[in-house]
Amino acid sequence: MIKTPKFWNNSGVISTLLLPLSGLWSLAGAIRSVFAQPSRAELPVICIGNLTVGGTGKTPVVAYIYDWCVAAGYAPVILSRGYGGSVAKPLWVDPQLHDSSICGDEPLMLADGRDVLVSRDRVAGARTISARGLHDLILMDDGLQNPFLKKDLKIGVFDGTVGIGNGRVMPAGPLRTTLRQGLADLDLALINGEDETGLKPTILHRLPLVQATLRPDRAVIDGLGDVPLLAFAGIGRPERFFVTVRQSGGNLVKWLAFADHHAYSQHDLTKLQEDAGRLGAQLITTQKDWVRLPTEWRERISFLPVTVEVEDEAGLTEAITAAIITWRRATDNG
Repeated sequence: MIKTPKFWNNSGVISTLLLPLSGLWSLAGAIRSVFAQPSRAELPVICIGNLTVGGTGKTPVVAYIYDWCVAAGYAPVILSRGYGGSVAKPLWVDPQLHDSSICGDEPLMLADGRDVLVSRDRVAGARTISARGLHDLILMDDGLQNPFLKKDLKIGVFDGTVGIGNGRVMPAGPLRTTLRQGLADLDLALINGEDETGLKPTILHRLPLVQATLRPDRAVIDGLGDVPLLAFAGIGRPERFFVTVRQSGGNLVKWLAFADHHAYSQHDLTKLQEDAGRLGAQLITTQKDWVRLPTEWRERISFLPVTVEVEDEAGLTEAITAAIITWRRATDNG
């Protein structure tokens, strides 16, 4: 996957020249939705996704919601497309048996203590979950624009730092659909980090909003002391990770960005190790990058876990509870 284009943050010449293609993209999405025949799962479906391409901190939000659901007495399961993985049929993710080349990096990271099923066909995945008979709630990781599986609650996650970029649809900008249509399709929005682009008023005019903050595990940085750090990341917004390392007190001396979901080769890792050696530095990366590393490299490279802290937890959890209750009533009456 390519790196996030810089022109997605402005409305310059390149972005403007691509606007006709954006129109075609939007038209294709509209046609897909019109002719799709959505299926109803046998369990309530809560979808957590993005309106934009690129990192928004969605994965920690999915983990947060899953953990809250367990604490609240539900038996959730995460349904993911498994982007970057090779498996085509539904697969229950086992971190002891699978690697990111099979199931994708995000499902592998989420599967640490959580039930995760990957399936390119979300409808087939929902049926596999129902057939297992162990769960009462599906958390659909991404897929807001997937029209084939009905959702009972749709949550859109936004990065407060970059917002919606230049506000244009792909490929002229980062939006997967127009902002008007995207917000109209959501039930709830969540902004990760301070709203630096002024997006909050636009959202609040249309739907409820909760504020969240990504919290790095400072114990990892503290444990490294003053050791020089060479940070690398292949995520949607790698620069955000580098800033986090520095703000957490890390002695960051060099940083390298790779494309989102980059598959690290032996050459990549050897080069990184050589660079770190010359600087007397320790390699550090994100947890999502770390799970993509070959097993023999993981002991040599540190990673910085990140969790999400939701300021208005009640606003989020009440929406989840209401969606489940509504689904149960509809099922009982159906």
